[in-house]
Amino acid sequence: MDSRTSVVEHELELKLVLSPERSVPVPARLSYSSHDPFAVHITFHLDTGTPVTWVFSRELLVEGTFRPCGRGDVRIWPAVPQSAAGAAAGRRSVLCLALTSPGGDALLEAPLAAVAAWLERCHRLVPPGSELTVLDLDGSLAELLA
Repeated sequence: MDSRTSVVEHELELKLVLSPERSVPVPARLSYSSHDPFAVHITFHLDTGTPVTWVFSRELLVEGTFRPCGRGDVRIWPAVPQSAAGAAAGRRSVLCLALTSPGGDALLEAPLAAVAAWLERCHRLVPPGSELTVLDLDGSLAELLA
């Protein structure tokens, strides 16, 4: 990345929902870069020692903070906590992420307020609709053809 590239990151703890009564914490990092302005990255730090990163549309994540969206591998929607522990903690809003891969399915809950605040920082870095203006398409094409 060059000096014009900026990154917005946020560490947070998600909950992997195992059942309505049980969830386990999963440390994660949200990352957004002006170098890749259409995508968000979520890296999960699992007990395996090897982090797992999912990449999907920033627009999908934004829409998911307001209403159910996505199909296939990534589905996102706002909700009250599914776990009993979350419900006992005052039923604060969460952002549900349903992820599907050949290795299995996962339902994760993220704190909605934290994700929304991080997205606001991303929007200040690259406002929605201006993604193409920050891409150096000529420079990238020149690199590919060199």
